Amino acid sequence: MAIGMYSASVPIYQRQLGAISKVLEKASAWATAKKVDEAVLGATRMIPDMLPFTRQVQIACRFAEESAARLAGVEIPKPPEKAEKTMGELRARIAAVLSYIGNFKAEQIDGSEGREIILTIGGNPLKLTGEQYLLNFALPNFYFHCTTTYAILRQAGVEIGKRDFLGVA
Repeated sequence: MAIGMYSASVPIYQRQLGAISKVLEKASAWATAKKVDEAVLGATRMIPDMLPFTRQVQIACRFAEESAARLAGVEIPKPPEKAEKTMGELRARIAAVLSYIGNFKAEQIDGSEGREIILTIGGNPLKLTGEQYLLNFALPNFYFHCTTTYAILRQAGVEIGKRDFLGVA
């Protein structure tokens, strides 16, 4: 049996965002124990030209909700008006995204392999099929930002490992 577009997207986002939420919980406990201001941790970057930690989490969330909406052919939700700064606020953002994508049913997304998805990149339209969009754009970007989130916390000294990233710790 072939894997459907729903199975290749929503459950993947749910598992990984759940894992990131638990990692953020550990990061908050670490910051308290080490007397590190969460705002400082949130502003941490791997290198100067990369986005800070908070933006990595926010972008991962946006990829999950935007891609689910695009594949389902529904309006993309507006981003939050207030940018999250604390681990608690970021975890609340993840919870909101999990709630949003949890409302999608397989029949809304399955069959979207051939749906035309048009993105505007650098002011230029990029036309993709649903399958191309999910496999070559949405999932790689989602995992990039999740991985960078994890890497920034590891670099800062938060005691997390691969099992935490995978959500099996």
